[in-house]
Amino acid sequence: MSVTTANKKAGVGETIGTILRDHIVYRKQIVKLAVSDLRRTYRASALGWAWAVIKPLVTIFVYWFAFSIGLRKGGDIAGYPFVLWLICGIVPWFYMSEMLTLGTECILRNRYLVTKMKYPVSTIPTFTSISKFTVHLILLVLTILIFILTGNMPTIYMLQLPFYMVCNFLFFTGWALFAAPIAAISTDFSNLVKSFVTAVFWLSGILWEVDSMHHALARRLLMLNPVTFLCNGYRNCFVYKTWFFEQPKRLLYFAVALVVLYALAFWSYRRTRSEMADVL
Repeated sequence: MSVTTANKKAGVGETIGTILRDHIVYRKQIVKLAVSDLRRTYRASALGWAWAVIKPLVTIFVYWFAFSIGLRKGGDIAGYPFVLWLICGIVPWFYMSEMLTLGTECILRNRYLVTKMKYPVSTIPTFTSISKFTVHLILLVLTILIFILTGNMPTIYMLQLPFYMVCNFLFFTGWALFAAPIAAISTDFSNLVKSFVTAVFWLSGILWEVDSMHHALARRLLMLNPVTFLCNGYRNCFVYKTWFFEQPKRLLYFAVALVVLYALAFWSYRRTRSEMADVL
């Protein structure tokens, strides 16, 4: 093994070790900053925390009205009203979209932690993700209540909901760890990500069934999309009543995407951490 290769491997190992150590040492600060970020998001508005629910409900109503009333394409899916099918798939997207945009800019938005004090940059994406995921948990509880109030009691398939929640959290925390350091160096990257968010939304089967596509190749390609896997996963718990291990190929695709994402995240952090303070 060459010296260069050995140094690269040592560097990668050192980066992973540093990130893990920072998360262990600063675990209490991470929780406190997540709470602070959550409060900062809603404290400037008169309705405060109510906006965490109002905004998603308005969005759901608009899409339901457009598809069910306007286009008249919102028929029952898998024996459930379109609006219930829509809710359990779009609720995870609210967290995803926040992480794609605000997660990408989390280091820029918290630059004081980098420039004015000695704080581990690698934990900023984590407390941002925890903050946004807290709202996600609130919306999930409301989703379950809506299903119960409409006569659709939870089934045994709901036991796998925590699995998809953990997958969702890990993937988009990894995304933020990858994207935020790059965006801190170049704001063009965050603008590029924002321009693709709408495309990701419409191409991920959040408003339509990917499995109902007649084009086999397009269906397979879309199933490689982690957003599609996660949104369908939540629907597997509420609507489709399918276990995650009954779709091994989709689970494998997601696992590979998760590993690749974290490899890119460690690379991104390693390459940019020495320049961040100077650029910010």
